[in-house]
Amino acid sequence: MVNPTLSQKKEQTLSVGDRAKKLFQAVYFEQNTKDNLSDNIPRISVSDLISKMSFYYEKIRNSVDYKEEHLLRKNAIERILKRQIVIEGTISMRALNSQEIAKHLITELIRAGYLPNNTLPEYKIDEISEVIKKYLHLRDYSAQSLKGRSIEQKNTILRWIIAIAASDIEDRLGRNKVDLAVIDHIYEILANNIELPDNSPHIEDREIQIYIGIHRNMLKFDNEMLSYILFRYYIENWADADDNTIKQTAADIVDLKEIIDAQINHPFTGQLNRLIKRYAVFFSILVDVISENPEKSYEALRLDHGEFARMVKEVCDKRYKQARAKLWRAGLRSILYIFITKSFFVLLLEIPAIKFFGEDVNVLSLAINISFPAVLLFLIIFFTRIPGADNTQKILEGIEEIAYIEKERNEPFKFRKAGKRGGIMNTTFGLFYIVTFFISFGAVVWALDKIHFTWVSTIIFLFFLAFVSFFSIRIRKSAKELYVIKQKENILGFFADFFYLPIIVVGKWLSEKFSRINVFVFVLDFIIEAPFKIFVEITEEWTKYVKERKENIE
Repeated sequence: MVNPTLSQKKEQTLSVGDRAKKLFQAVYFEQNTKDNLSDNIPRISVSDLISKMSFYYEKIRNSVDYKEEHLLRKNAIERILKRQIVIEGTISMRALNSQEIAKHLITELIRAGYLPNNTLPEYKIDEISEVIKKYLHLRDYSAQSLKGRSIEQKNTILRWIIAIAASDIEDRLGRNKVDLAVIDHIYEILANNIELPDNSPHIEDREIQIYIGIHRNMLKFDNEMLSYILFRYYIENWADADDNTIKQTAADIVDLKEIIDAQINHPFTGQLNRLIKRYAVFFSILVDVISENPEKSYEALRLDHGEFARMVKEVCDKRYKQARAKLWRAGLRSILYIFITKSFFVLLLEIPAIKFFGEDVNVLSLAINISFPAVLLFLIIFFTRIPGADNTQKILEGIEEIAYIEKERNEPFKFRKAGKRGGIMNTTFGLFYIVTFFISFGAVVWALDKIHFTWVSTIIFLFFLAFVSFFSIRIRKSAKELYVIKQKENILGFFADFFYLPIIVVGKWLSEKFSRINVFVFVLDFIIEAPFKIFVEITEEWTKYVKERKENIE
């Protein structure tokens, strides 16, 4: 039997590594660094009363165009840039002024609640203006270099440039020292421990793949934001780019986008994601532990391993509860979004289509079509599992590997070659997948026919079944991303996944197509938003005018 006293002494010999010390310092300084701007420096301020209109408008818009919460501000930046550059710029037929665009952009973000009011210094407008100016020049030069190309390709490139500009601006508004420290630490660990297969053609991509993989999994960057990172990687002097650099970048813009897309869809992305996700959880939990009390947690880490383990477990339990709350919050947003779009389909499409084709309106099928998608999503969320004690123990072990010198990893992660199946096997699997596709959808159609669904109602039911099935995968990510242990599989789950996968794949395809033709988003963005923003702008100017008059009277 192991002597507990000896075990305790052995634990007390553990030494805190430099990597953990630097992380403690970063969190401590972030918490204790105050706004060092002088009170005399003018700040960007908007009317709190008028801002409420923009805030609630943004809430309504987000309810009909589901996006993940951490991407809302970046997507708002991109939407505002598109409206000012593409729509308003085209209609007004005047030269675009980057200073005006920057001012309107930041003001709208503050009104919508994406940035704090009366906090940002006014010189931030000049900084963002310079960023916008570069991308406007890049867009203009790219439009010239794309002459002779198809309209679709040209529009794709020009939209991509605006998306990168939005990601650049978001990056300047959203980074903090703790995130940068975490990125450096994860990169150091993985860069020193990942081994690619011998004679791999991707050796040169290893470092940049690790870097964008960390941003994808730790900071939840989407493809547009990853494109921005890769854009800066390939155009090294973009921060100080002159006119010649911008022209040269525009001349090579098509090839550049192809190279960036290839990096985003790299063969090693899957293996890297699985590995980085684990370290992202380890570091995010450790940062939470430190943030609660840097001095106390550091002393516990250094002197009392049992106390530190207790602190880690408390944070894990808190994060699991937050994940559950976030899951339900995202679920309710999705249910609202689906209910609105479903009701729209039933009232404006399903009932008229049924009558047009001479079918009888079945009240039961209409009720099922309206309620089933929301009920299905509710049940999926309800039965989503949250990690438990075994997962917490694995997180604790991962944090100890990060924090203690004696427990640092000394065995490399060996990546395997991306497997390629033969033509016969791919054909066989493809045919088998087609069979499961018809079985899955055929079973649903058969069941609907038994309760007298018309063919119009059946099509709409299948559409939303696939749509909700894919939606559920997206909104469950907040709970699933905390898992660092492999979840147990059972025979029931295997067959459920086997026949449910075709439905999810169709839902993914429909989601991508439907997001482009979302009638609610079209109405809000192209018909309502521009006049609404003008109304808000005029109303705010009027309130300032009234306030000035009142001050003169007093």
